[in-house]
Amino acid sequence: MKQPYIWDNYSDQPYPLKDKAYKKMKRRESLPSILKTIIISLFIFPISLVMMPFVKNKKIATNSFFCLGIDYQRESEKTVALVKELEVKHILVRLKLWEMHTLDELKEFISNFKDEKITLKIMQDRENVENLELLKNNLEKIFSKLGSEVDIYEIGTTINRAKWGFFSVDEYNSFFKTAYDLKKEKYPKLKLIGSGVIDFEYHFTSHTLFNFFNYKYDGVSALLYVDRRGAPENMQLGFTASDKIALLSTMVWLSPKTKHELYLTETNWPISNTAPYAPTSEKECVNLDTYANYMLRYYLLAFASQQVDALSWHQLIAPGYGLVDNRDGLKKYPAYQTYKTMIKNLKNAQFLRLDIKRDYYIFQCLVDNKLLQIHWSLKPMTINKEDNFEIYSKDGNIIEDETVNIGSSPIYVYVKN
Repeated sequence: MKQPYIWDNYSDQPYPLKDKAYKKMKRRESLPSILKTIIISLFIFPISLVMMPFVKNKKIATNSFFCLGIDYQRESEKTVALVKELEVKHILVRLKLWEMHTLDELKEFISNFKDEKITLKIMQDRENVENLELLKNNLEKIFSKLGSEVDIYEIGTTINRAKWGFFSVDEYNSFFKTAYDLKKEKYPKLKLIGSGVIDFEYHFTSHTLFNFFNYKYDGVSALLYVDRRGAPENMQLGFTASDKIALLSTMVWLSPKTKHELYLTETNWPISNTAPYAPTSEKECVNLDTYANYMLRYYLLAFASQQVDALSWHQLIAPGYGLVDNRDGLKKYPAYQTYKTMIKNLKNAQFLRLDIKRDYYIFQCLVDNKLLQIHWSLKPMTINKEDNFEIYSKDGNIIEDETVNIGSSPIYVYVKN
């Protein structure tokens, strides 16, 4: 990554661009594409909103739905052990195009995961955006080296943030087409997904899904963060996280450029008092217990949509936003146990329904022919424990109280017989 782009090793993302003259010049050059983005979104949004009720639910495979982001250069041996301990069967690894010299290291690392599904997020820099021949050569090296050892290749990421190297959607369209053309020419069996728009900025997504570039996605990726709105049930412009997923899935369904597969390849909440490792300001940060609650509820809401093929938590080891703190040895945050308990209870789940009444949520599924309910409430409530209830906390601890408090921390209720 070259100037004026600088990588922040604390929060694992580029620093904001400080060269205002450079940004202004590139924005001016990108004006035709920006205008197309506006026009396309004004046309696609109303249609998508009208068509939302007509999108049918899919059957989501739980083993591949629960995905976890990991860093192959951070505590690599311990990372392998932690993934095995969590029993997560789908991992996402990120590769920086400006660090192609680590490709052999990556290949050796992923060889540890013969039983896990692997998504590889290929992260761009400005050099590979501007020089598509360089991009093609780098992708050739990646595809030939890793091939089918990687199940899904995500081409590019965070395309609507200039600090990540793209100044327009058309730049991304050319970027993805380079990967698609290479796949079509030499690697037809590889699975390529895009377009990697971050946050609830679907006007960019609409332009990646409806355009005249000659390419197709094998699925659509999005980095659907909702942390700036607080809880995942909170609204932004009248949309909860569930509504955002429904709208995005509808756009994918309507697009002639992709299969109806949706992958949320990055989301999390920043953790309080972890600066400079937190990727946002302290204002957006939450405490460790809230972080664990939000994480579990986000997964449950996404799974209940039956529209998301995989949701990847970003990420396993990261002091400011992960499940494990590595600043002074390895320290598991409370969310680590919450994640482990979630996988244990839901890895073989068959979703039934999600009931919502007055901010009280009951997620229902079948697990090995047993009825499992997961309860949480945005307002404090109580329920009486029935004789046929077996109740556990979000961290897997049995609850034997006759009167059970229901609040922001979900509880698992197995209903016997």
